[in-house]
Amino acid sequence: MDRTLAPNRELEKALLAELAETVENPLLAGVDEVGRGALAGPVAVGIALVDGATSDNFPSALRDSKMLSAAARESLVPLLQDWVRAYAVGYASAAEIDKWGIIAALQTAAARASADLRQQGWKFTAVLLDGSHNWWGNNSLYSPQPPELCPPNVPVKTLVKGDAKCAALAAASVLAKVQRDALLSQLNTEHPEYDWEHNKGYSSPKHIAALQKYGVSEYHRISWKLPGIAE
Repeated sequence: MDRTLAPNRELEKALLAELAETVENPLLAGVDEVGRGALAGPVAVGIALVDGATSDNFPSALRDSKMLSAAARESLVPLLQDWVRAYAVGYASAAEIDKWGIIAALQTAAARASADLRQQGWKFTAVLLDGSHNWWGNNSLYSPQPPELCPPNVPVKTLVKGDAKCAALAAASVLAKVQRDALLSQLNTEHPEYDWEHNKGYSSPKHIAALQKYGVSEYHRISWKLPGIAE
């Protein structure tokens, strides 16, 4: 595997050092989303926590989840669970995406992952968010969902292609991807006709053909322009 494509810890360590000037023992949340562009199933937000004591020896095979095979991602999970301080994955359902829109659904999933971490006894100081758009920020857009389904109001820094550059973001990406894929495989037992076992809710020839033949399921995002479904 090409080590030149491997993520590193340079940015997250720099951010932690900056935070440590004003906060004792800061915790940085690496955040990535999975399933944003799917036709069916929830959107997932993964959070991986790192701090000043986090080892630089993260798993050598770690990459952006999209660059790894399913088997490689699954093999990384126990290693990442040991490497990060804590992690959580939150979801927003297809119905919530239809009700509030994808950005508010991402916030909802992030809020649920954050609540999970609080229940574990963790409260993070700031967020490093994959991408260019700060969808996390409570004040960055109108949030139609209830306040308890908005993520914590903490400083956010975005990083384009961060899941390929930053170890904490790559960890969040892999952990969220493995959990969401497992969920879609479970949903496939209810609706095998859509082939979610293989396409994980994304567009594929079999998925589109099933939409044409059977229509939508309760797990499809019906507010979207779904291929194979007449206007």
